[in-house]
Amino acid sequence: MITVLKPGTSQAQRDQLIVWLREQGLDVHVSEGSDYTVLGLIGDTSHVDMDLIGSLDIVESVKRVTEPYKQCSRKFHPEDTVVDVGGVKIGGGNFAVIAGPCSVESEEQIIAVAKAVKASGATLLRGGAFKPRTSPYDFQGLKADGIELLLEAKKETGLPIVTEIMNANHLPLFEDVDLIQVGARNMQNFELLKELGKTDRPILLKRGLANTLKELLMSAEYIMAGGNDKIILCERGIRTFETYTRNTLDISAVPMLHELTHLPVIVDPSHATGLNRLVEPMAMAAAACGADGIMIEVHNDPPHALCDGAQSLTPEQFDRVAGKIAGIREIFQK
Repeated sequence: MITVLKPGTSQAQRDQLIVWLREQGLDVHVSEGSDYTVLGLIGDTSHVDMDLIGSLDIVESVKRVTEPYKQCSRKFHPEDTVVDVGGVKIGGGNFAVIAGPCSVESEEQIIAVAKAVKASGATLLRGGAFKPRTSPYDFQGLKADGIELLLEAKKETGLPIVTEIMNANHLPLFEDVDLIQVGARNMQNFELLKELGKTDRPILLKRGLANTLKELLMSAEYIMAGGNDKIILCERGIRTFETYTRNTLDISAVPMLHELTHLPVIVDPSHATGLNRLVEPMAMAAAACGADGIMIEVHNDPPHALCDGAQSLTPEQFDRVAGKIAGIREIFQK
């Protein structure tokens, strides 16, 4: 249930209403807009008298939220959420460019790539330390050493770092990570999501291989229910019957999610297509349809990459793509 307060409502009046609502056994989520204040009522609202609340002088409207995701819903929070990641703002008109290798392989590699992508306009550095792989025989990442190398690259470039977590037990290793990524395979790892809800770290939540947008939002709700609202959603392609690409990039998910939720939405064209020649047009499409950022895999030697070399751009290719994305955003912002 949401309650919209009239413009001009005083702080004392608002606080008095919130106290009364909490006495009804409800949690109250406050969203401050430019004109209105929205109170999101969380809990069992079946016993709440909507007519009584609606009759109050300070109340503009009261309505029930039918979606099972409450805190994620744009009805609860009409204004766009802006997530601050190490000083880089994402959402609400702020566009992020996240780039780096699929996996951290060595100090020389990650620092070289970090310097290159920063020079081309990247605002965050990605790199896998823990790598979930389909085959148990594939490279699984450098783990804790990989995080240390990412932190070294951050010292060299100043770029905030993004890396994936696979197990809640690893959280102590992520204390200095600016943006914790939950990969597609862990989107419905609910115990992990609950633990991330207890942190104050920004979370990048990727859509699962075969999950609906509703399921993605319900996973975000798990994190928000724990108290952490610093969430960025990521469309990274879903599995369909098509075999020419690794996945099918659901570009329509971006505007649809913007209708449904206030959370920022970014696109990962690298994992979506699996082919580096398709990354450029898909990244441009993401920028054109209103995404709040893109995440692109960049490697200084893709043919010899230990992970996903086929979808990785060289620094030179990334520089060209970054320039085109900037041009598209300039057009659509006019």
